[in-house]
Amino acid sequence: MRVIYSEDHKFRDAKTELHGGELVRPFEGPFRAEWILAALKEKEFSEIVAPEAHDLSVPLKLHDAGYLEFLETVWERWIAAGFTSEAIPISLPVRRSYKARPPRNIDGLLGYYANSVETSITEGTYRAAIAAKDCALSGADHLAAGNRFAFSLCRPPGHHAGIDLFGGYCFLNNAAIAAQRLLDKGAGKVAILDVDFHHGNGTQDVTYERDDIFFASLHGDPDDAFPYFWGHAEETGRGRGEGFNANFPMPAGTAWPAYREALAAALGRIADFGAEALIVSLGVDTFEKDPISFFRLKTPDYLEMGRMLAATGLPALTVMEGGYGVPEIGYNVANVLIGIEAE
Repeated sequence: MRVIYSEDHKFRDAKTELHGGELVRPFEGPFRAEWILAALKEKEFSEIVAPEAHDLSVPLKLHDAGYLEFLETVWERWIAAGFTSEAIPISLPVRRSYKARPPRNIDGLLGYYANSVETSITEGTYRAAIAAKDCALSGADHLAAGNRFAFSLCRPPGHHAGIDLFGGYCFLNNAAIAAQRLLDKGAGKVAILDVDFHHGNGTQDVTYERDDIFFASLHGDPDDAFPYFWGHAEETGRGRGEGFNANFPMPAGTAWPAYREALAAALGRIADFGAEALIVSLGVDTFEKDPISFFRLKTPDYLEMGRMLAATGLPALTVMEGGYGVPEIGYNVANVLIGIEAE
């Protein structure tokens, strides 16, 4: 299986994250990609290539143009305003905001484009996000060329990035960008399956009114888990997208038997949709030792997960999302990919 990886992910190396009322060392950092890459090499994944460079034409079909301009310029504007720390939003539009519009002040603009406040923006954030986007697009191109599988080792992740929102360590929605690329290359229908512990609220945002992308997410119940305000079972799409969004929230302590049942149901919905390709938003923060999640999957379970994904018979691009805190995340990712290739 081709693995697409960019060293430019290292340009995002935040030092601060707001967690539990304190500024702490972020759970998301360069070490994550390094653990995954090391495990893949140990498991003899030898075709590891750099992504091709792509412009913003595909992201512009999903993300607001003003938001993309914000991402490109926010760090320079933050420094020019006299700030010396990493950029963290402090004021967000709320439910009764009167005609919320982008403020001129960069401090306010940060909040306008944020869906959560734990994620700081650093000097190298945009460069790393562009590299992650290129990994996703290169993976989609590999599938469009007639290959069955690829893995885009995207970092930073993307599934919390909405039309005009960043947060949850995410800035550009890599999975949705890959899906759009496949549609642009001739696919009629593409499915995105999000198996990260956290609901893919950004992906739901950019696909919620579409009938050419089916989105399914398996995740911790939003009554108890970040991002809290998205991911309930009754969220099924809007307009043309009605019926093409499926959420599978699950309670604390969910282990593989219950998770496997939900995964089978999601794959059934994808089959009914008639998808021609599958994008897997792979988060392995469903692992029992993950520090910011509450599912109980074990390392061997990811092998079976991969086999279930491959059994769909669909060309599949796996795009990296979450998984934190423990080196085992590398082996969990490798097991998914081994399971996919085994079928």
